[in-house]
Amino acid sequence: MNSNTINTAATAAINGIPGEKPDFSFEILPPLKGNSIHKVYHIIDKLKDFNPVNINITSHHSEYIFKEQPDGTHRRVHIRKRPGTVAIAAAIQNKYGIPAVPHIICKGFSKEETEYALLDLNFLGITNLLLLRGDCKSLETIQQDPEIYHEHATDLQQQVNLFNKGYSLDGTKLEGIETPFTYGMACYPEKHEEAPNMDSDIYYLKQKVENGASYLVTQMFFDNQKYFSFVDHCRAEGINVPIIPGIKPIVVRNQLTVLPRIFRTDIPEAFASELRKCTTDEQAREVGVEWCIQQCRELIAHGVPRLHFYSLMATESVRRVAEQIY
Repeated sequence: MNSNTINTAATAAINGIPGEKPDFSFEILPPLKGNSIHKVYHIIDKLKDFNPVNINITSHHSEYIFKEQPDGTHRRVHIRKRPGTVAIAAAIQNKYGIPAVPHIICKGFSKEETEYALLDLNFLGITNLLLLRGDCKSLETIQQDPEIYHEHATDLQQQVNLFNKGYSLDGTKLEGIETPFTYGMACYPEKHEEAPNMDSDIYYLKQKVENGASYLVTQMFFDNQKYFSFVDHCRAEGINVPIIPGIKPIVVRNQLTVLPRIFRTDIPEAFASELRKCTTDEQAREVGVEWCIQQCRELIAHGVPRLHFYSLMATESVRRVAEQIY
Protein backbone atom coordinates (compact mmCIF):
# COMPACT_ATOMS: atom_id res chain seq x y z
CA MET A 1 0.00 0.00 0.00
CA ASN A 2 1.30 3.49 -0.79
CA SER A 3 0.28 7.09 -0.29
CA ASN A 4 -1.87 7.02 -3.43
CA THR A 5 -4.41 4.96 -1.50
CA ILE A 6 -5.30 8.05 0.50
CA ASN A 7 -7.10 10.97 -1.10
CA THR A 8 -4.64 13.89 -1.16
CA ALA A 9 -6.96 16.66 -2.29
CA ALA A 10 -5.61 20.09 -1.42
CA THR A 11 -6.95 21.83 1.64
CA ALA A 12 -5.92 24.82 3.74
CA ALA A 13 -3.57 24.47 6.70
CA ILE A 14 -5.36 23.59 9.92
CA ASN A 15 -4.01 25.54 12.90
CA GLY A 16 -0.44 24.40 12.30
CA ILE A 17 2.30 24.90 9.74
CA PRO A 18 2.03 22.52 6.76
CA GLY A 19 4.81 19.97 6.77
CA GLU A 20 6.04 20.74 10.27
CA LYS A 21 5.90 17.96 12.84
CA PRO A 22 2.80 18.42 15.00
CA ASP A 23 2.63 17.76 18.73
CA PHE A 24 2.15 14.17 19.87
CA SER A 25 -0.29 12.92 22.51
CA PHE A 26 -2.01 9.67 23.33
CA GLU A 27 -4.83 8.21 25.39
CA ILE A 28 -4.63 5.33 27.84
CA LEU A 29 -7.18 3.14 29.59
CA PRO A 30 -6.76 2.67 33.35
CA PRO A 31 -6.00 -0.97 34.24
CA LEU A 32 -8.71 -3.23 35.55
CA LYS A 33 -9.07 -3.18 39.32
CA GLY A 34 -6.52 -5.46 40.91
CA ASN A 35 -3.90 -4.90 38.21
CA SER A 36 -0.74 -2.93 38.83
CA ILE A 37 -0.14 0.68 37.84
CA HIS A 38 2.93 -0.72 36.09
CA LYS A 39 0.66 -1.78 33.24
CA VAL A 40 0.09 1.93 32.61
CA TYR A 41 3.77 2.73 33.04
CA HIS A 42 4.66 0.05 30.51
CA ILE A 43 2.56 1.81 27.87
CA ILE A 44 4.00 5.22 28.69
CA ASP A 45 7.57 3.91 28.66
CA LYS A 46 7.05 2.77 25.06
CA LEU A 47 5.77 6.17 23.92
CA LYS A 48 7.39 8.81 26.12
CA ASP A 49 10.44 9.21 23.86
CA PHE A 50 8.21 10.97 21.31
CA ASN A 51 7.78 13.87 23.77
CA PRO A 52 4.02 13.74 24.35
CA VAL A 53 2.57 17.13 25.24
CA ASN A 54 0.06 15.31 27.43
CA ILE A 55 -1.43 11.92 28.21
CA ASN A 56 -5.19 11.47 28.31
CA ILE A 57 -6.77 9.09 30.80
CA THR A 58 -10.20 7.68 30.06
CA SER A 59 -12.90 7.51 32.71
CA HIS A 60 -15.55 4.83 33.26
CA HIS A 61 -18.68 4.85 35.37
CA SER A 62 -19.58 2.13 37.81
CA GLU A 63 -21.69 -0.83 36.78
CA TYR A 64 -24.16 -3.17 38.41
CA ILE A 65 -23.57 -6.91 38.24
CA PHE A 66 -25.52 -9.81 39.73
CA LYS A 67 -23.28 -11.92 41.96
CA GLU A 68 -24.30 -15.45 42.85
CA GLN A 69 -24.71 -16.09 46.58
CA PRO A 70 -23.96 -19.35 48.48
CA ASP A 71 -27.67 -20.18 48.56
CA GLY A 72 -27.94 -19.90 44.75
CA THR A 73 -29.69 -16.55 44.70
CA HIS A 74 -28.20 -13.51 42.98
CA ARG A 75 -27.52 -10.17 44.63
CA ARG A 76 -27.05 -6.96 42.70
CA VAL A 77 -23.62 -5.46 43.39
CA HIS A 78 -22.40 -2.00 42.47
CA ILE A 79 -18.81 -2.16 41.22
CA ARG A 80 -16.23 0.04 39.59
CA LYS A 81 -14.00 -2.07 37.38
CA ARG A 82 -11.17 0.43 37.04
CA PRO A 83 -9.45 2.84 39.44
CA GLY A 84 -10.42 6.49 39.39
CA THR A 85 -9.03 8.83 36.75
CA VAL A 86 -7.83 11.27 39.41
CA ALA A 87 -5.50 8.71 40.95
CA ILE A 88 -4.06 7.61 37.60
CA ALA A 89 -3.54 11.21 36.46
CA ALA A 90 -1.71 12.07 39.68
CA ALA A 91 0.51 8.99 39.41
CA ILE A 92 1.46 9.77 35.81
CA GLN A 93 2.19 13.42 36.40
CA ASN A 94 4.22 12.63 39.51
CA LYS A 95 6.34 9.91 37.86
CA TYR A 96 6.90 11.38 34.40
CA GLY A 97 6.31 15.10 34.71
CA ILE A 98 4.10 14.86 31.62
CA PRO A 99 0.81 16.79 31.89
CA ALA A 100 -2.09 14.43 32.43
CA VAL A 101 -5.51 15.16 30.93
CA PRO A 102 -8.21 13.23 32.78
CA HIS A 103 -11.53 12.64 31.08
CA ILE A 104 -14.45 14.03 33.06
CA ILE A 105 -17.74 12.44 32.02
CA CYS A 106 -21.25 13.28 33.09
CA LYS A 107 -22.94 9.92 32.53
CA GLY A 108 -22.77 7.75 35.62
CA PHE A 109 -21.16 10.45 37.76
CA SER A 110 -23.31 12.72 39.90
CA LYS A 111 -22.81 16.47 39.91
CA GLU A 112 -21.52 16.14 43.47
CA GLU A 113 -19.00 13.46 42.51
CA THR A 114 -17.81 15.71 39.70
CA GLU A 115 -17.28 18.57 42.12
CA TYR A 116 -15.16 16.37 44.38
CA ALA A 117 -13.08 15.30 41.38
CA LEU A 118 -12.55 18.93 40.34
CA LEU A 119 -11.46 19.83 43.86
CA ASP A 120 -8.98 16.95 43.98
CA LEU A 121 -7.58 17.67 40.52
CA ASN A 122 -7.16 21.36 41.23
CA PHE A 123 -5.41 20.56 44.51
CA LEU A 124 -3.02 18.26 42.60
CA GLY A 125 -2.26 20.89 39.97
CA ILE A 126 -3.92 18.92 37.17
CA THR A 127 -5.77 21.65 35.32
CA ASN A 128 -6.34 20.45 31.74
CA LEU A 129 -9.45 18.32 31.21
CA LEU A 130 -11.38 16.65 28.44
CA LEU A 131 -15.12 16.98 29.05
CA LEU A 132 -17.33 14.24 27.61
CA ARG A 133 -20.85 12.95 27.91
CA GLY A 134 -19.76 9.33 28.18
CA ASP A 135 -21.64 6.17 27.35
CA CYS A 136 -25.18 6.05 28.71
CA LYS A 137 -26.41 2.81 27.12
CA SER A 138 -25.64 0.63 30.13
CA LEU A 139 -26.86 3.07 32.77
CA GLU A 140 -29.91 2.44 34.87
CA THR A 141 -32.74 4.95 34.84
CA ILE A 142 -31.84 6.26 38.30
CA GLN A 143 -28.38 7.22 37.02
CA GLN A 144 -29.95 9.43 34.37
CA ASP A 145 -31.93 11.61 36.79
CA PRO A 146 -31.22 15.20 35.60
CA GLU A 147 -31.51 16.49 39.17
CA ILE A 148 -28.48 14.41 40.13
CA TYR A 149 -26.65 13.79 36.85
CA HIS A 150 -25.85 16.02 33.91
CA GLU A 151 -27.66 15.16 30.71
CA HIS A 152 -25.16 16.56 28.20
CA ALA A 153 -21.49 17.48 28.03
CA THR A 154 -22.56 21.11 27.72
CA ASP A 155 -24.23 20.82 31.15
CA LEU A 156 -21.01 19.43 32.58
CA GLN A 157 -19.20 22.31 30.91
CA GLN A 158 -21.32 24.81 32.79
CA GLN A 159 -20.40 23.17 36.11
CA VAL A 160 -16.69 23.48 35.27
CA ASN A 161 -17.19 27.10 34.24
CA LEU A 162 -18.91 27.79 37.57
CA PHE A 163 -16.05 26.09 39.40
CA ASN A 164 -13.56 28.23 37.48
CA LYS A 165 -15.36 31.32 38.74
CA GLY A 166 -14.87 30.06 42.28
CA TYR A 167 -18.32 28.72 43.09
CA SER A 168 -19.55 25.31 44.18
CA LEU A 169 -22.74 23.62 43.01
CA ASP A 170 -24.75 25.15 45.84
CA GLY A 171 -23.47 28.63 45.04
CA THR A 172 -21.10 28.97 47.97
CA LYS A 173 -17.71 30.54 47.39
CA LEU A 174 -14.79 28.14 46.96
CA GLU A 175 -11.50 29.16 48.50
CA GLY A 176 -8.07 28.25 47.17
CA ILE A 177 -8.93 27.78 43.49
CA GLU A 178 -5.69 29.25 42.21
CA THR A 179 -5.62 27.92 38.65
CA PRO A 180 -8.83 27.59 36.64
CA PHE A 181 -9.28 24.58 34.41
CA THR A 182 -8.78 24.71 30.68
CA TYR A 183 -10.57 22.00 28.76
CA GLY A 184 -11.27 20.43 25.43
CA MET A 185 -14.35 18.63 24.20
CA ALA A 186 -15.18 15.98 21.63
CA CYS A 187 -16.20 16.35 18.01
CA TYR A 188 -17.24 13.96 15.26
CA PRO A 189 -15.99 14.35 11.64
CA GLU A 190 -18.61 11.82 10.55
CA LYS A 191 -21.38 13.25 12.77
CA HIS A 192 -22.42 12.14 16.23
CA GLU A 193 -24.69 9.11 15.99
CA GLU A 194 -27.56 10.94 17.70
CA ALA A 195 -27.34 14.15 15.67
CA PRO A 196 -30.03 14.48 12.99
CA ASN A 197 -27.53 15.99 10.53
CA MET A 198 -24.06 17.53 10.39
CA ASP A 199 -25.34 21.12 10.49
CA SER A 200 -27.11 20.39 13.77
CA ASP A 201 -24.02 18.70 15.17
CA ILE A 202 -21.85 21.71 14.34
CA TYR A 203 -24.45 24.10 15.77
CA TYR A 204 -24.01 22.49 19.21
CA LEU A 205 -20.27 22.18 18.72
CA LYS A 206 -20.08 25.94 18.22
CA GLN A 207 -21.91 26.41 21.52
CA LYS A 208 -19.25 24.32 23.27
CA VAL A 209 -16.53 26.59 21.91
CA GLU A 210 -18.42 29.81 22.66
CA ASN A 211 -18.91 28.58 26.23
CA GLY A 212 -15.23 27.93 26.84
CA ALA A 213 -13.83 24.84 25.10
CA SER A 214 -10.31 25.81 24.03
CA TYR A 215 -9.75 22.86 21.70
CA LEU A 216 -11.59 19.92 20.18
CA VAL A 217 -10.50 16.29 19.79
CA THR A 218 -12.11 14.15 17.11
CA GLN A 219 -13.51 10.69 17.30
CA MET A 220 -11.22 8.26 15.49
CA PHE A 221 -11.45 8.37 11.70
CA PHE A 222 -9.70 6.62 8.82
CA ASP A 223 -10.64 8.88 5.91
CA ASN A 224 -8.70 12.15 6.02
CA GLN A 225 -10.97 13.79 3.50
CA LYS A 226 -13.85 13.58 5.96
CA TYR A 227 -11.68 15.31 8.57
CA PHE A 228 -10.66 18.06 6.13
CA SER A 229 -14.29 18.64 5.09
CA PHE A 230 -15.38 18.73 8.73
CA VAL A 231 -12.73 21.30 9.62
CA ASP A 232 -13.70 23.45 6.62
CA HIS A 233 -17.34 23.29 7.74
CA CYS A 234 -16.38 24.28 11.30
CA ARG A 235 -14.26 27.20 10.10
CA ALA A 236 -17.10 28.42 7.90
CA GLU A 237 -19.29 28.50 11.03
CA GLY A 238 -16.72 30.50 13.01
CA ILE A 239 -15.25 27.63 15.05
CA ASN A 240 -11.58 28.58 15.15
CA VAL A 241 -10.07 26.57 18.02
CA PRO A 242 -7.64 23.73 17.23
CA ILE A 243 -9.39 20.60 15.96
CA ILE A 244 -7.07 17.74 16.90
CA PRO A 245 -7.37 14.56 14.83
CA GLY A 246 -7.85 11.35 16.81
CA ILE A 247 -5.94 8.48 15.22
CA LYS A 248 -6.06 4.72 15.81
CA PRO A 249 -4.09 2.01 14.01
CA ILE A 250 -6.15 -1.08 13.28
CA VAL A 251 -4.49 -4.09 14.90
CA VAL A 252 -6.83 -7.08 14.44
CA ARG A 253 -8.95 -8.24 11.51
CA ASN A 254 -12.33 -7.97 13.21
CA GLN A 255 -11.87 -4.23 13.73
CA LEU A 256 -12.85 -3.87 10.08
CA THR A 257 -16.43 -4.45 11.20
CA VAL A 258 -16.27 -3.75 14.95
CA LEU A 259 -15.00 -0.17 14.78
CA PRO A 260 -17.61 1.05 12.26
CA ARG A 261 -20.37 -0.57 14.33
CA ILE A 262 -19.26 0.83 17.69
CA PHE A 263 -17.84 4.21 16.68
CA ARG A 264 -19.88 4.92 13.53
CA THR A 265 -16.75 5.58 11.50
CA ASP A 266 -16.26 4.61 7.87
CA ILE A 267 -13.26 2.67 6.64
CA PRO A 268 -12.29 3.69 3.08
CA GLU A 269 -12.64 0.92 0.52
CA ALA A 270 -8.94 1.05 -0.38
CA PHE A 271 -8.13 0.28 3.26
CA ALA A 272 -10.97 -2.20 3.72
CA SER A 273 -9.95 -4.19 0.66
CA GLU A 274 -6.40 -4.55 1.99
CA LEU A 275 -7.73 -5.70 5.37
CA ARG A 276 -10.04 -8.26 3.72
CA LYS A 277 -6.99 -9.89 2.14
CA CYS A 278 -5.48 -10.55 5.57
CA THR A 279 -5.73 -14.08 6.89
CA THR A 280 -4.13 -13.37 10.27
CA ASP A 281 -4.22 -10.59 12.83
CA GLU A 282 -0.49 -10.12 12.30
CA GLN A 283 -1.11 -9.27 8.64
CA ALA A 284 -3.92 -6.90 9.60
CA ARG A 285 -1.61 -5.19 12.08
CA GLU A 286 0.97 -4.55 9.33
CA VAL A 287 -1.67 -3.14 7.01
CA GLY A 288 -3.01 -0.98 9.86
CA VAL A 289 0.42 0.45 10.64
CA GLU A 290 1.13 1.27 6.99
CA TRP A 291 -2.25 2.96 6.51
CA CYS A 292 -1.82 4.93 9.73
CA ILE A 293 1.65 6.14 8.68
CA GLN A 294 0.32 7.40 5.35
CA GLN A 295 -2.74 8.92 7.02
CA CYS A 296 -0.54 10.80 9.50
CA ARG A 297 1.85 12.02 6.80
CA GLU A 298 -1.02 13.52 4.88
CA LEU A 299 -2.37 15.20 8.02
CA ILE A 300 1.09 16.62 8.76
CA ALA A 301 1.35 17.93 5.19
CA HIS A 302 -1.87 19.85 5.81
CA GLY A 303 -0.69 21.44 9.04
CA VAL A 304 -2.60 19.73 11.83
CA PRO A 305 -1.65 21.10 15.28
CA ARG A 306 -1.33 17.68 16.92
CA LEU A 307 -1.79 13.97 16.34
CA HIS A 308 -3.68 12.30 19.16
CA PHE A 309 -3.44 8.50 19.26
CA TYR A 310 -5.91 6.06 20.79
CA SER A 311 -3.52 3.44 22.16
CA LEU A 312 -5.95 0.78 23.46
CA MET A 313 -4.65 -2.59 22.16
CA ALA A 314 -2.36 -0.64 19.83
CA THR A 315 0.61 0.62 21.85
CA GLU A 316 3.20 -1.17 19.75
CA SER A 317 1.56 -0.03 16.52
CA VAL A 318 1.44 3.57 17.75
CA ARG A 319 5.13 3.33 18.59
CA ARG A 320 5.96 2.08 15.10
CA VAL A 321 3.92 4.83 13.47
CA ALA A 322 5.53 7.51 15.64
CA GLU A 323 9.00 6.22 14.76
CA GLN A 324 8.23 6.91 11.10
CA ILE A 325 6.70 10.36 11.43
CA TYR A 326 8.52 12.01 14.34
